[in-house]
Amino acid sequence: MEAASVPLSPSETQAVDHGDSASLAARAQDGDMAAFEQLYRRHAGRVYAVCLRIVADRGAAEECTQDAFVRAWNALGKFRSESSFTTWLTRIAINTALQRLKLERRHLRPVQPGDAEFMESHAAPDEAPEVDMDMEKLIATLPPAARTVFVLHAVEGYSHEEIAGMTGIAEGTCKAHVHRARQLLQARLQT
Repeated sequence: MEAASVPLSPSETQAVDHGDSASLAARAQDGDMAAFEQLYRRHAGRVYAVCLRIVADRGAAEECTQDAFVRAWNALGKFRSESSFTTWLTRIAINTALQRLKLERRHLRPVQPGDAEFMESHAAPDEAPEVDMDMEKLIATLPPAARTVFVLHAVEGYSHEEIAGMTGIAEGTCKAHVHRARQLLQARLQT
């Protein structure tokens, strides 16, 4: 009898990715552009999703995605396979998105209805797309730091320790941001 397929947790997915992407990254470090293209195709959707949830603007997220990959290409020599390529790239994407927010210093608009098709494709299987869009809109209204940590923890599934490593903030601060985000979301859901 064949064993049932069990979905992988974020840590297990990263472990599987670690080997595949690490070998592609090693080839890309040696100048293999085709290997970097494969890394781009494999990770562009995830990078875009993280950027969109942080900057809450479709055009800005597309620019951040491109910028993150340019930065990754330029910093590829610094990738040492100590963490998974996904974690390393996600940190670059987060830093790129946060830098954009810092430079623009503008009021963020919520995710627009035009983003629905993207959000629906990343919705949890048990949730209706309408419910997911409402949550995406609420998440987009969170303060940038709380939104970033909340997205990484509650949506992307990273641990507080991993988030602290990616963002450069203390683990306790990560927990405080997640707690604050949950309180704000709960208050907004009750209104």
